[in-house]
Amino acid sequence: MTAGSFVLAVRVQPRSSKEAVSGITEGVVRIRLTAPPVEGKANEALLGFLSKRLGVPKGRLELVAGDHGRNKLIRVHGLVGVEVYARLGIEAALMPPARP
Repeated sequence: MTAGSFVLAVRVQPRSSKEAVSGITEGVVRIRLTAPPVEGKANEALLGFLSKRLGVPKGRLELVAGDHGRNKLIRVHGLVGVEVYARLGIEAALMPPARP
């Protein structure tokens, strides 16, 4: 397993017609999900979606903040930012600057 972790800022759009990464705005990745935002279904769908797209088990994903809102922070254990964005299909030019 790769050392380190990365916190990914996400804005979720539940009840979408399909699941997809729909872009990045001001360092926040926008993700559309088909699940409704009730009883944690959107959170579970988000973790499942990210698990598949990032190629990591769900156990390496942690919902850090945003349990009840659209804006969420997800810690990805074992990957660094460049790897996360690349696996989500986000171009390097669109990535937010690295924090010291």
